[in-house]
Amino acid sequence: MTDRTPVHELRALTGVRGIAAWFVVFYHIRLSIAGLPSGVRDVFAKGYLAVDFFFLLSGFVIWLTWSDRIRTAGAHDGGASIPRFLQKRIARIWPLHLVTLGGAVVLALMLRATGRSDPQFVFPELPLHILLIQNWGFTHHLAWNDPAWSISAELGAYLLFPLLVMAVDWRRLPSWALLAIAGGFLVGLHLAMNAPTLGTDIPRYGLLRCLGEFTTGSIVCALWLRWRGVLRAPVWATLVAVLFAGGWIAGTPETLAVPALFAAILLLLALTADKPGNPFELRWTHYLGETSYATYLSHFILWKAFKLVLVADATAVSPTKIALYLATVLLASIALYHLIERPAQRWLNRL
Repeated sequence: MTDRTPVHELRALTGVRGIAAWFVVFYHIRLSIAGLPSGVRDVFAKGYLAVDFFFLLSGFVIWLTWSDRIRTAGAHDGGASIPRFLQKRIARIWPLHLVTLGGAVVLALMLRATGRSDPQFVFPELPLHILLIQNWGFTHHLAWNDPAWSISAELGAYLLFPLLVMAVDWRRLPSWALLAIAGGFLVGLHLAMNAPTLGTDIPRYGLLRCLGEFTTGSIVCALWLRWRGVLRAPVWATLVAVLFAGGWIAGTPETLAVPALFAAILLLLALTADKPGNPFELRWTHYLGETSYATYLSHFILWKAFKLVLVADATAVSPTKIALYLATVLLASIALYHLIERPAQRWLNRL
């Protein structure tokens, strides 16, 4: 197959995105679940790494969907494809962000009205969050809706994406060069962070983390377009993933091993996306992926509200109440997706 063969949605990648979003949910509530085995808690403690997979996946999908469109259309439409790209990306991320941020503001005002406060809600920084630029080096801490820091970083990647497309066409480079460039980006990220984990000092390193992994994801897409018809490609991707997983277990720094591991897993998932019986393409996993953005943006504020209303001891929440919270997040995700996210996206795209 050639790079120009039309490609529709890779349902398996959508399904994986949904599972990753729920991994982030469990990361944020792990310390509150009463009776949770320590081994499970340790697994959930790495839930922040799902964001790194999101960044890689975003680079993959955006390159697949928009790189050729921007490159070829730009020569004929005077560059109008770039504003259209940015319009569609803002329509995708901003409306739901504004709604969940609004929920946080309502919660903060309710706390103030009852004589309470939460250091999470920093009103002087609210304009930065409304504009989604809070993680561009303007602050030294996370505030308001914590998960939205990654959406802020994604916006930075979207703004720079047309420059990437105009600067380089990955299709024109040999595979060894693509692998070397991707490796260079990930090694550079590791050296620049010089930190024990990828989640270290997010206000300082979050944007850099996004840009490095987003660009690597675009290279993974270029490799997939080249290798998707090669029978042995999934085998090689599996071997590379096992190699980096083993290195991580053996002590290779997380900032080096995990992005490379996730890049290999992303390539493997894409290469096997159309295989019969793929569990990530089931109807329910795909729907979790469809609603994953709503899950990701709403769960943090919902957890704060849930604890205020129904939880007396936030360090030992019963399994019954945890199940109630998870059901609330699921129902809120479905409602936000159908009532806010999709209608707002369609409306903004029609402008």
